[in-house]
Amino acid sequence: MRRRSVICLLLTVFLLTGSLVQAQQPTKIPRIGYLGASSPTTNPARIEAFRRGLRELGYVEEKNIVIEWRYAEGKPDGLPALAAELVRLKVDIIVTSGPSSTRVAKEATSTIPIVMGQDADPVGNGFVASLARPGGNITGLSTLAPEISGKQLEFLKEIVPRLSRVAVFGNSKEPANPQSLKEAELAAGAFRIKLQYVDVPSPKEIEPAFRAANKGRAGAVLVLGAFIFNPHRAQIADLAARNRLPAIYNAGEWVESGGLMSYGTSFPDLFRRAATYVDKILKGAKPGDLPVEQPTKFEFVINLKTAKQIGLTIPPNVLARADKVIK
Repeated sequence: MRRRSVICLLLTVFLLTGSLVQAQQPTKIPRIGYLGASSPTTNPARIEAFRRGLRELGYVEEKNIVIEWRYAEGKPDGLPALAAELVRLKVDIIVTSGPSSTRVAKEATSTIPIVMGQDADPVGNGFVASLARPGGNITGLSTLAPEISGKQLEFLKEIVPRLSRVAVFGNSKEPANPQSLKEAELAAGAFRIKLQYVDVPSPKEIEPAFRAANKGRAGAVLVLGAFIFNPHRAQIADLAARNRLPAIYNAGEWVESGGLMSYGTSFPDLFRRAATYVDKILKGAKPGDLPVEQPTKFEFVINLKTAKQIGLTIPPNVLARADKVIK
């Protein structure tokens, strides 16, 4: 009996000690890597939306989640080193700001989950097998909605009723470019508008693109989404204003940079939703099993200052449909 009591006492002490040690072990704080191709000041609303999405899910930066922010500052050549650094840090997930960041992250790791903040054509870019079943270690949000360019032409026609020629600026290296252009051409036929496609392969071709638009007697400009345009939004908006060309873009950030108007996917909404992917993966979901989601929120933004600058009056019925008006 005495021996049995001693054994029971030792077992009790052992169990209590083990429980105490286990209770004292700190909870592992997840570490997220954010890989951005541009600077944090280029698209601050997207970054804040991602942070807000995390907060809504109960994640507070530096308390129960750590985010390693890495930006290439508009220099794509710097992305590989930043991606490699995140891999060395053994982050739990890498969130990417766009296609160029996703491609580099994909090349850097096949095991760390990657969440795309936005991508125009994840399948065409070779990041996922399909939207429904991505496979591999990549999932996230897609901006795939090529019909947007047709709606953009419709808005241009509404503010310039006699519009007959539109210059379309794009970048042929963008996978979504052909489909967006095709949709614009279909809409142009319905509105009896002649399109002039101007390929802009590099930033140094931006000014020549406007010269080409003027030479082609364009009455307006439609700027398709392209990574190379983003760091030069203010320059493009200024050139459009100086040439007195009404222009429409794919995101609200363009209008905040001085552009006339934009219609397209709400990028901040996509980045807010990216936080949901982070949450699901941290809780055990595999990225390859999480379908890539498409945009559900679209925004129409108008800048009345720019309209006044180019001598354009926006019809009241168009203003009434705007989600945001900059006065």
